Amino acid sequence: MSVVFVTLTFAGTPGAPIPKGPDLAENSTKSTSTSRKLLRGPLLYLILAPIIVLIGWSLLSGGNTREVSTQQGLEMLSEGKAKSAEIVDGDQRVNLTLTKADKKTGTDDVYFYYVFQRGGDVVKAVDDAKLKDGFNDKVPQPNPLWSLLGFLVPLLLIGLLLWWMLSSMQGGGRGVMQFGKSRAKLVSKETPQVTFEDVAGADEAVEELYEIKDFLQNPARFQAVGARIPKGVLLYGPPGTGKTLLARAVAGEAGVPFYTISGSDFVEMFVGVGASRVRDLFKEAKANSPAIIFVDEIDAVGQRRGQGMGGGHDEREQTLNQLLVEMDGFDPKTNVIMIAATNRPDMLDPALLRPGRFDRQVGVDAPDMAGRLKILQVHSKGKPLSDSVDLEIVARKTPGFSGADLANVLNEAALLTARSNAQLIDNRALDEAIDRAIAGPQRRTRLMKDQEKLITAYHEGGHALVAAGLNHTDPVTKITILPRGRALGYTMVIPLEDKYSVTRNELQDQLAYALGGRVAEELVFHDPTTGAGNDIEKATSTARKMVTEYGMSSTVGPIKLGQAQPGAFMGEFGQNRDYSEGVAVAVDAEVRALLEQAHNEAYDVLVKNRDILDNLARELLEKETLDHIQIAEIFKGVQRLPERPVWLSHGERPVSNRPPIEVPVVVRTDGNLDETSVDDTKGSGNSESAAVDSPATAPPSETPSGNTSPLGSSELAPGDTSAPPRNLGVPGNETGKGSDSGTDEAR
Repeated sequence: MSVVFVTLTFAGTPGAPIPKGPDLAENSTKSTSTSRKLLRGPLLYLILAPIIVLIGWSLLSGGNTREVSTQQGLEMLSEGKAKSAEIVDGDQRVNLTLTKADKKTGTDDVYFYYVFQRGGDVVKAVDDAKLKDGFNDKVPQPNPLWSLLGFLVPLLLIGLLLWWMLSSMQGGGRGVMQFGKSRAKLVSKETPQVTFEDVAGADEAVEELYEIKDFLQNPARFQAVGARIPKGVLLYGPPGTGKTLLARAVAGEAGVPFYTISGSDFVEMFVGVGASRVRDLFKEAKANSPAIIFVDEIDAVGQRRGQGMGGGHDEREQTLNQLLVEMDGFDPKTNVIMIAATNRPDMLDPALLRPGRFDRQVGVDAPDMAGRLKILQVHSKGKPLSDSVDLEIVARKTPGFSGADLANVLNEAALLTARSNAQLIDNRALDEAIDRAIAGPQRRTRLMKDQEKLITAYHEGGHALVAAGLNHTDPVTKITILPRGRALGYTMVIPLEDKYSVTRNELQDQLAYALGGRVAEELVFHDPTTGAGNDIEKATSTARKMVTEYGMSSTVGPIKLGQAQPGAFMGEFGQNRDYSEGVAVAVDAEVRALLEQAHNEAYDVLVKNRDILDNLARELLEKETLDHIQIAEIFKGVQRLPERPVWLSHGERPVSNRPPIEVPVVVRTDGNLDETSVDDTKGSGNSESAAVDSPATAPPSETPSGNTSPLGSSELAPGDTSAPPRNLGVPGNETGKGSDSGTDEAR
């Protein structure tokens, strides 16, 4: 499920036929050769001809003439040195032809200019000179050739400018008028091959795509039972989970022509270009069937129609319409399959997703524990790991990480090892790489005053102690007050196992955990800082979703309030308010009640365990970072709060004491079954602190980037002081985002 290699679809130059397997060097050579041919053709003569004509005219028009001053010219007339004259009207110029006796070397004629006010004197001087050959008046007539040339030269320059712009946009090597050709790249056999063995953590997706490959290679087995080839496969999921890698694996194993193109390559500044490229692409694929077409980021061209307020979406919609026609118009015997990838399936047009176009929609989510271990094993090949490194422990420390994140962790660990001139990657390098991925690089140059360190120690200690004193939180594995990224410190809470839903008690514990740092500042210093700003923001978001989305308020009831609407501006979502002012007041009151209850619970935990809080702060000041063993030793005597009363959405209903059935032994998967009943709300393991955005498994259409991991949403992260595992695929997750001032901390 990991994105191990990033595939960039380099669009070829526009207009040329799709190459049948050339590598990049050959494409570059052909492009250079084509450019040279263009410069040797008629275009070169078209450019040089006007330049040569202008240079020749300027050289020939001068002749053996020279310019003299007005005074010198009049003196030549009065002294009889000129035998003829020509007065050019409009130019205010007089051309004099000298006598043989007065000619100078290489000069037959002279000319001079005069101002308009002296025109009469000049004419009189010419008349009084009694020239041998007389004089003549000349009114210059415009040359039609030069007028035409003056009209054509600007047009030629404009044409050259347009040609240059089109060549720049389309790659430069092809004919300018061929920009409607497909820009798809044919993956050649010489390209480094990726196989399904290189894909880990996405077993279901591999199984679906392997069947596609099997169908192309052995269609008779499927056709014998009346099965038809799927026309399209849509891969959707958060960024970095391996969608493009899966497509590359199909290309490596299918053994058929594989065309790859980006969705943005279909859309151009000219109307009709996108539709033309779609037609050309499918024409080429049908001519070489069986074949596979892979469109990366198809949401660039396949967005839901009718979202634009004006005509800005017309070209994209025309391209989408042509794509719909081509996909639905396949000849069943052509064996052409389209594979597309997107992380925003909710933005796609419904007509594109219906059966007959994209028959299969395969979700590629963030990997679970076993998937992370397989991904780490794949990416650790070729990296010298120390014998003490246990990749299973690394996998447990990275819940919510995508394949790309895990690959980055191993690469960062390798870089840190090389930086320290070590030979083997050890646990310390891996831990530092994980911390860098969660909260950013360590800020060694940031110096804090003793008072700020003390506040940060109590703040982080408050988070950790509240997490330990509640009944539905996961164990604290790391606390540090070392500045990292935009954070002055953070607390790491890691779940014991992967979870796919979150209970109400767990959400309430996360609210209390989020406010633990703020409550510790109030309890100890009686003067809270701005460092809890992000904590409060996340806690408020969690509480509001509990009321308006999850139906966890007895006052408001199990109702969904507000409808999210995809916006046309940068893909942001707008909120359609569909409830009254009275309901809004009730929602605000319920949110406030949840936060006040969480604040009181955090306060009770810290008051009960004040000695432990002081001891924890002292240890943090001395050691700066505490691991799970040191934390467990400090938290030995923590007094937990009692369980909360049973919550019912309607308080008038009686509490049922009848427990649930036990899971039959034959279907058990973990071997450890928590004894959970309606009257015993103790959870079986808790979602990590920063992950409650998507507590319940939702259909793909509702959670476009939906990570099925419990670490799913950073939006409901409990606070800026926690740096727990998070779902990097959820939009808006910004690790290390701190408050405006005070102790900025990572989430």
